[in-house]
Amino acid sequence: MFYTTRNLRPSLGKGFNSSFLRPVPPRTTSPTSSFVRSATNHLRFFHVHASRRLSTSYQRANLIELKTMAQQKEILVAIVGVGLVGSELIGQLLSIPASRSPFKLVALTSSKATLYASPQEPISLDRLGQWKALFAASQDKADLTELAAKLSGWLAEGRASGRQVVVVDNTSNEDVASRYPEWLKAGFSVATPNKKAFSGEKGLFDEIVAASGVSGAKWLNESTVGAGLPVINTLKELVASGDKVKKIEGVFSGTMSYIFNEFSTGKSDGPAFSSVVAVAREKGYTEPHPADDLNGFDVARKLTIVSRIISSFSNEPTNLPELQSFLSVQTQSLIPAALEGIPTGDEFIKRLPEFDAEFATLREEAAKEGKVLRFVGVVDVENGVVKAGLEKYSTSHPFATSLGGSDNIIMFHTERYSPRPLIVQGSGAGAAVTAMGVLGDLLKLA
Repeated sequence: MFYTTRNLRPSLGKGFNSSFLRPVPPRTTSPTSSFVRSATNHLRFFHVHASRRLSTSYQRANLIELKTMAQQKEILVAIVGVGLVGSELIGQLLSIPASRSPFKLVALTSSKATLYASPQEPISLDRLGQWKALFAASQDKADLTELAAKLSGWLAEGRASGRQVVVVDNTSNEDVASRYPEWLKAGFSVATPNKKAFSGEKGLFDEIVAASGVSGAKWLNESTVGAGLPVINTLKELVASGDKVKKIEGVFSGTMSYIFNEFSTGKSDGPAFSSVVAVAREKGYTEPHPADDLNGFDVARKLTIVSRIISSFSNEPTNLPELQSFLSVQTQSLIPAALEGIPTGDEFIKRLPEFDAEFATLREEAAKEGKVLRFVGVVDVENGVVKAGLEKYSTSHPFATSLGGSDNIIMFHTERYSPRPLIVQGSGAGAAVTAMGVLGDLLKLA
């Protein structure tokens, strides 16, 4: 076959042969407060006749409904990373009227600079259009150690009144992610779309869980899987409530979703694979170097996060392997072997047409069976398998009929949701929905 695998095990083999180790001792989160239930009324649940679907609709007008007791809370927010997602989050956060918000934005930091405010004079709504200018004029350099020191001081000052501190990491930086245990030990909650800490080395993940258990601070990572879709929260609640997850499968990558929605429609012919990838790149769906998407690593990271949450929150041991990192996931790469190591995205796109015939053959074979191709991730709890790769689905399957553009779709097969699975579906990419997912995590602290 033309693809290569990024794992010592065969990409589409029979499964792991490694020993199954006992998962991390189960942990549960504190019950959702009545305030959060009120504040998250923007989550709307719909049941569809074909299957149980879960979709979300966030409405700015009633994003947050604070009760008197909630108005007395004070949550200091420090944002690390002010790029696309960070800027969008700042806008969403500051759009909540100060009189109805428990959040106080006290620090913004990038890789070069930091803007400090204070609990007494936080960055407020009247500075919504000015924060970038204020940030650019700041003389404070980026220093996460100094940031932690300031936050510790502010937390100590307001501890008696119930003050909380949360650090929001909007980067994809591993060095920032490595600080999560330190922040959690200090009593800072962490909210982030950064997948690195939760899909990297298992030791770091274990430190995060342990630090949270000691201090009581929360690690919140809804946006690491599915952007603003309620994938992580749904999974945590299913497991914590005693439901047994049998299998989770889905189209976890917006890039792969777009590519195969366009390339494989159930017909034997269609656009060339290389042309679809080129258009996806032009539209900004892929990384500058498409190989960074076609290697399947993004899906492998998300599967690692899902697998670890199941193991960590389950009341009983599971059959899932203890993934040492996302590299432990059986991952099928769609990079032709001859294109491995191509240094630039432009050269990769130029040479990809050499392999159009092989992709076309896969599409034709699927069409003859009345099926489509989809790049999916699977966490098979019953059989202890975690894998990512191309699979064929009937043209009547939700993965064939329900996806459009770069949508994500995730199916939860559980004891309670059987034989029809619970489905979470919707936009799985973009700064606005990713920031919305982070803001939803912040609401859980209120």
